[in-house]
Amino acid sequence: MDDVEDVLGRLRRYPDVEALNLYAVDAADRLILDVAVDPIEAAGSGKIAVIGDNYGALTLGAIARHDLRDVRVHQDLLTGELALANNARTLGLADRYTAHPLGEDLLRGVEVVLLRLPRMLAGLAEIAEAIARYADPGVSVIAGGRDKYLTKSMNDVLSESFSTVNASRGKQKSRTLFIEGPKPVGDPRFPVRESLAEVGIEVVAHGAAFSGPRLDIGTRFLLQHLKWMKPDARDAIDLGCGTGILAVALAKARPALRVVGTDQSAAAVASARATAAANDVADRVTVVRDDAMSSAADNSADLVLCNPPFHVGAAVHTGSAIKMFAETGRVLRPGGELWTVYNTHLNYRGVVERMVGRTEVIGRNRKFTVTRSVRGLHDVRQR
Repeated sequence: MDDVEDVLGRLRRYPDVEALNLYAVDAADRLILDVAVDPIEAAGSGKIAVIGDNYGALTLGAIARHDLRDVRVHQDLLTGELALANNARTLGLADRYTAHPLGEDLLRGVEVVLLRLPRMLAGLAEIAEAIARYADPGVSVIAGGRDKYLTKSMNDVLSESFSTVNASRGKQKSRTLFIEGPKPVGDPRFPVRESLAEVGIEVVAHGAAFSGPRLDIGTRFLLQHLKWMKPDARDAIDLGCGTGILAVALAKARPALRVVGTDQSAAAVASARATAAANDVADRVTVVRDDAMSSAADNSADLVLCNPPFHVGAAVHTGSAIKMFAETGRVLRPGGELWTVYNTHLNYRGVVERMVGRTEVIGRNRKFTVTRSVRGLHDVRQR
């Protein structure tokens, strides 16, 4: 079996954004693997689950160090899932793990869980509840992350589902939590539901879905421009749909419009599907788990709506948004429109114009800018 550091050193982020300041492995991954050595040795193959592995460091590192098989893995983001699969194939370890949704198949009988702590507390609460509900009663959870993203509130959330939550000493600006003693759990708390009276939509949200059941301020601003968005559109895409608010709002406002919501988050996709059903538009809103519309056909949409991220994981980086804009230029039909809302300081206008077409500012407030970009008759990929 390859040396663990050799395995970790060969990992890539692809198909996620790759850059000099973005890494496939960090000190928190290494610390989790070090702290988990004894519990993993005691449990052995078939009893290990990994949750939130960014690009495969925890899964493949544990497999290499302990010669494991039958490791069960859950990753919310599709880019992480694809990166793990690519890295596993490269290392000849693709048959050592299986991917699962967050739930009983992932956790039944599991004695050790390796967890990268998510930054969203609701996402952590849903994970903790699932482990307490389905894993072995003697389960040990080794959770970790970078110091700057760990908060006392995470301990409080974990303590709702476990009797013991102990923090390790920090190492290389990282820390782990050792968690044991699952408490009895009642009815599942997720997904949560909330009625948004201001837009007339009932939102359903799993814990890891961005903004939860609330209406984030960027989406609110974009919704104010809904009636001006390409009135003759037949096919629309909500790119990075989250809980599906934009997709549902479009479908409710335009009964003849076909809407596709896409997101790489499994929690977002499940949330958006449930939101569409809750608002009786599931027959006209299709939701797919996809990385920046990579599965959409060329020239297949008349309208794309996008509230792009400006983080890639923990790093401030515009690579994900630029990837979205590039795909939009491919997917829009000539004359199709991209409506984007973004933090004004990012000044995406020039990038969008280059990748999609003529772009104008439609609205601006103290924080956000809304632009409309029109796909030209030429093929933007030849620029």
